[in-house]
Amino acid sequence: MKKFIGKKSIKKTGFKYSIGNEQTQKSNDYKKPERDYRKLLFVSIFLISFVSITPLVILTVVNYFQYRKTYQADIIYPLMRQTSSIRDNLESFIKERISLLKYIAQKYDVQDLSDKRKLFQIYYAIRNTFGGFVDIGVIDNEGTHINYVGPYDLLGKNYKSQKWFNNVIFNEVDVSEVFMGFRGFPHFAISVLKSSITKKDFVIRASINSEVLKDKTNSPEVQTYTDLFIISQSGLLQTNSKFYGKTLEKFPLDISLFKNKFDVIETQDHKGKSILLSYSYISNTPFILIEIVNAESLMSNWFKNLNQLVLFLLISVILILLVVIWGSNRFVKLLKENDLRTAQILHEIEYTNKMASIGRLAAGISHEINNPLSIINENAGMIQDILQKSGDFHNKDKVLKCVNSIFKSVERCAKITHQLLGFAKRMEPKFEQISLSELINEVVSFVYREAIINNISINVRNLQNEDIILTSDRGLLQQVFVNILNNALEAISENGRIDISFARVENDFVEIKISDTGKGIPEKDLPHIFEPFFTTKKEYGTGLGLSITYGIVKKLGGTITVESQENVGTTFKIVLPIFSKINVEI
Repeated sequence: MKKFIGKKSIKKTGFKYSIGNEQTQKSNDYKKPERDYRKLLFVSIFLISFVSITPLVILTVVNYFQYRKTYQADIIYPLMRQTSSIRDNLESFIKERISLLKYIAQKYDVQDLSDKRKLFQIYYAIRNTFGGFVDIGVIDNEGTHINYVGPYDLLGKNYKSQKWFNNVIFNEVDVSEVFMGFRGFPHFAISVLKSSITKKDFVIRASINSEVLKDKTNSPEVQTYTDLFIISQSGLLQTNSKFYGKTLEKFPLDISLFKNKFDVIETQDHKGKSILLSYSYISNTPFILIEIVNAESLMSNWFKNLNQLVLFLLISVILILLVVIWGSNRFVKLLKENDLRTAQILHEIEYTNKMASIGRLAAGISHEINNPLSIINENAGMIQDILQKSGDFHNKDKVLKCVNSIFKSVERCAKITHQLLGFAKRMEPKFEQISLSELINEVVSFVYREAIINNISINVRNLQNEDIILTSDRGLLQQVFVNILNNALEAISENGRIDISFARVENDFVEIKISDTGKGIPEKDLPHIFEPFFTTKKEYGTGLGLSITYGIVKKLGGTITVESQENVGTTFKIVLPIFSKINVEI
């Protein structure tokens, strides 16, 4: 006799499962791999978000710098062009005055220029023709004003100690910074040296109002937010500035930043405001032309586009994160549910293996029971023979009655073990002639006790008078009908009913209908009930019973269909050939 050794068990704790043999649990316990769903969710959100957002951020940053570079170029180039144009205008203005004074120095000698009337005529002509001149004077080589025409009393003033005088002696031309001097108002002077035949040098010096410089810096192209002015190389304002002071005040920015003769720099002013500063040195003068633009005003469109760019990035990141978080949650949830279903299926398979082992054990026990039953039956027959040959004695009828009871009990036990062995044994498929009515009644007897307990009636009806004989495999047919009846019993509440009817159709086929008054199958589930692992028994179903049943019927050359209505019942219709010719191995 076969022995069932050991016992399978399944333990469930939260979402962690382990299946193993209790007798050897410490050594070879099977455990389902554990998942950290929280960590998996975090990692999936992080990785997908990183892969999705990083290219977007990189693209946005690259776009930011490229657009900023382009926009600044669109700002800087016009600014440089405007500064260059005004510088050229100033240089032309000063060169024109220098050339005029040089012409006067070359045309007239010191005697002519010492004549006050002659000098006045020259002054009157250049002031009315060229404009901007305040006065004109002649200074000898000792630095004394020997002749002067103008609104101030400068005749006899000596400039020998002045820096500009020494400079003009050596360089022949000098353009001064704007200064107050003896005149008491802001002006600058242009001086040129003339060497006479007698080698007595003299200097022609003309003063020009500093307002002329301001007029030359005015341009219709200059915007209201642009500050355009002139400073000296010593850092003093030569014209008034909108934002940085008046003439002859100290320019508040560090001019050591000016590394080139002409450039545009981006910096901050003394108040911390961002500015674009365009500067250009004016040739042969101490002047530096400055043009300052408030960067915030100039780049308002850029900042507007930047805000739109950042807003687009933020909205995109938020949408990506929402989709990633939703998708990752959904994925982890489905994975978690799938793990639970897998663990449940493993549990059901383990339980099925356990029941199969119990079935094999029951078959073995049934086989072993047959031996003592045979001995009991033979001994009871011997007792019966002895009693029949012996004479009458007290209670002989009662003893014979007990012997007959033994025969009936043995016959009943033999019938039960025969049915159990016929259903449990699994050998190579064997086709034999089978009475359909007998087979169905035999299967009903397997489930009859459960039906009685739940007060469920099972009605079997042969729709034709003759018995139907099939040539098929008894064990496979038993499995088909038992699976369907078990499903019916689980679907029916108390006081329900199962109707089984069968009849021959088209001579070569038989149709079996199994109907129940159970809860029915939802319409959306009907197309899937024969699929493997599909089940409506959420807690404990494996989804294999009807799938196996469908496979058996198909392999026997038949068909199986189902009709169901919720809260009304379900009908399975099985059509089988009278003569099965397919060898089946399950």
